[in-house]
Amino acid sequence: MVEVMFYFFCGVAVLSALVVLFSKNILYAAFSLVATFMAVAGIYVIAGAEFVAITQIMVYVGGIVVLLIFGVMLTNKISGKAMITESRNKFSAAVVMTSLSALLIYAIFQMNFTALQGQAWIDNNNYKPTENLTNINQLGIGLMSDYILPFEIAAVLLLVALIGAATIAGYKERSDGH
Repeated sequence: MVEVMFYFFCGVAVLSALVVLFSKNILYAAFSLVATFMAVAGIYVIAGAEFVAITQIMVYVGGIVVLLIFGVMLTNKISGKAMITESRNKFSAAVVMTSLSALLIYAIFQMNFTALQGQAWIDNNNYKPTENLTNINQLGIGLMSDYILPFEIAAVLLLVALIGAATIAGYKERSDGH
């Protein structure tokens, strides 16, 4: 059953990605991109990477694609015409896609997946093996123990960027030219 679900999600991802690639209507392409991202999230769940799947849905589907759809819908209202794109460089895109696909397929077949099964994660403080924990629990333990400094630095950098963006957005030009 797992293989059937995997092939189903792979098929949906490939077909919806092809719709994104060949669609001339940007709104249809955006909705197909949502389907592609959801199918990839389903593949992540099957692979046992629940955190990455949830992140995929929240960041890409929840944020970027919704922003894209609203942008397309609002610009569509401004111009009054349907936004149609032209397909250019089909040959070079096909060459790049084929070479990248061949590289990915080669890498997948060279990987030893049986070596990845059954590995127990033990942290550096000699705690018990966490075989019964999910990968989300393991990620949380790792972030709060081994990688706490990079995690906090990233949080501070994001806070500084947010404050800077709010400050820049709050500036208004004065009427006297200064």
